[in-house]
Amino acid sequence: MYKRILVPTDGSAITTYAADAAIQLARGCGSELIALSVAYPGAYLGGVQGGLVSEAAPHAELLLKQADALADRVARRAHAAGVACTTATTYSLSPGDAIIEAAAEHGCDLIVMGSHGLRGMSHQPAGSVTQHVLAYSAVPVMVLRPARGASTEPGIPEGA
Repeated sequence: MYKRILVPTDGSAITTYAADAAIQLARGCGSELIALSVAYPGAYLGGVQGGLVSEAAPHAELLLKQADALADRVARRAHAAGVACTTATTYSLSPGDAIIEAAAEHGCDLIVMGSHGLRGMSHQPAGSVTQHVLAYSAVPVMVLRPARGASTEPGIPEGA
């Protein structure tokens, strides 16, 4: 059904929940997973509107390392479940555009994402990112959110 599924993560419980669901879907479909983490400098820019891009430049390397670690965490979980997974990271002022571009670049035919992730240390709701991806993606998007009161605890052990 799906050959390649993109799952963006920011390390939050909601994106971990979506990643676990994407892993299960990929396992069931025999799909490859692409784990994407976007290094977003919003916390250093005062929410983008209030700061200058140059203010975030010294932090880009650190943000990319953190993004690598988040994507690697999803890949470990996927591999533990027997799912092929490649990681991708990018630095972007627009996480929504970065997700759409990564889906195209990696030839993905589905994007699976959580609906209430957080953007880095600024803890701004990422609903706008999900809305952006839904509005502009040429690839189908599956948006997941746990049932009210349901646990968002990962279904696959962290050390996996």
